[in-house]
Amino acid sequence: MRVSRFLILCAFQFFILPDIYAQQAVSLSPPVQKYVRVNTPRVVLQHVRVIDGTGRPPVEDQNLIIEQGKISSVQASSETPAADGTTVLNLRGYTVMPGIVGMHNHLFYIARPNEDSQWNFEPPMLLPQMTFSAPRLYLAGGVTTMRTTGSVETYADLNLKRAIDEGKLPGPHIDVTGPYLEGPHSYFIQMHELSSPDEARQMVDYWADRGVTSFKAYMNITRAELKAAIEAAHKRGIKITGHLCSVTYKEAAELGIDDLEHGFFVNTQLDPDKKPDECSSSMGDYTLEHMDPNTPEAKDLIDTLVKHHVAITSTLPVFEEGIPGRPPLRQQVLEAMVPEAREAYLYSRERPATMKPPKTDWAMLFKHDLQMEYAFAAAGGLLLAGPDPTGNGGVVPGFGDQREIELLVEAGFSPVQAIRIATLNGAIYLGKQDQIGSIAAGKNADLVIIKGDPGTTISDIEKVEIVFKDGVGYDSQKLIDSANGRYGQY
Repeated sequence: MRVSRFLILCAFQFFILPDIYAQQAVSLSPPVQKYVRVNTPRVVLQHVRVIDGTGRPPVEDQNLIIEQGKISSVQASSETPAADGTTVLNLRGYTVMPGIVGMHNHLFYIARPNEDSQWNFEPPMLLPQMTFSAPRLYLAGGVTTMRTTGSVETYADLNLKRAIDEGKLPGPHIDVTGPYLEGPHSYFIQMHELSSPDEARQMVDYWADRGVTSFKAYMNITRAELKAAIEAAHKRGIKITGHLCSVTYKEAAELGIDDLEHGFFVNTQLDPDKKPDECSSSMGDYTLEHMDPNTPEAKDLIDTLVKHHVAITSTLPVFEEGIPGRPPLRQQVLEAMVPEAREAYLYSRERPATMKPPKTDWAMLFKHDLQMEYAFAAAGGLLLAGPDPTGNGGVVPGFGDQREIELLVEAGFSPVQAIRIATLNGAIYLGKQDQIGSIAAGKNADLVIIKGDPGTTISDIEKVEIVFKDGVGYDSQKLIDSANGRYGQY
């Protein structure tokens, strides 16, 4: 799965989001209204199970009341008459949880031209924009706030964010990450390659001036360029994350980075051929192979990250695809893809018989990462969640966010802990925990209605029916239907 490894794209995070959650209700355009299921000044979710996002156990048979886009109260259930301007939903057997805060979510797809069943393709790899399908699939899957974690068409992302905020298009609240801060030898022809620390500063300032609210350093950046970017971003009150290789996790933490992507998969500090400011040949595989939570190096690394307040973003779905037979095929995911993308994904699941067996035990690496992520959180580290919907194509917006939560449970977290990582932890990192990320009176009514009980059976996280954003309830299936067969195309 070496090619998939190259495609794991990382992004970068910000310090302060514009206060999109405090804005007045906007008028929804007809193209948005067609996906709305509930839109009245007052909504009562009656007899619903509440998972509040804090990690506390679910609370049964509650009434959650939404007024003017905010949660006005959560209390023991009672019958509520349907007064004028009120929608009452009887939700016995359903669960409400906070909207997902996706912290490694993209608005593009990775295309390998002329790919075949033998894993051959022609250069250059391309990153076509999914400006239509991705926002719909994210919202349908329960994502109400997302970080783009690296952009390719940054102006398109900024304009998309504006159109969503103005009610012209459906989608989640978006933190737009600037273009990748990348050095030489990039895998992607659409990425700019930095030439100096001064250029890194200039790039941060330019895009911050145009409304970007986070940045992401990429695989071949130098320490000097990363330091310059961090300093420039922090002067603007913006956070920076990184999918690194040329710079190790410890080096980045000591330089002041705010977040590191992909769990512990891309840390290169123990790689035997690692040279300063250069990516190693194994790109971190060797380090992860020799680092589980019981090793002195792991304990020292986790201690360093926690002391420097560096968050870690878990992106388990994109790595799970390196394990033969995983993930289980999900029909909804296959239906979302354009036929060519579906074909490429199914090719990627079957290793050609003519290829030599991989030298790396990917299942072992995946297990080590699960252990490291759990140990990091147990030590007080802020663990975030996102699917990284790129890779070999099987991780799709929305569906991938749900799979990430399921895999966090596989890592050892309880279902409510996993939900917290995917909701409140992201809000805390964004500095928006007073508005989003958990269920409490006064918070934004960004909520997910699920048929079943993910607090007991985590796979029920896939049974999303209604997603409230700013108090407006969107029909999940209608959004999915509108994007079916389009992901990978536009």
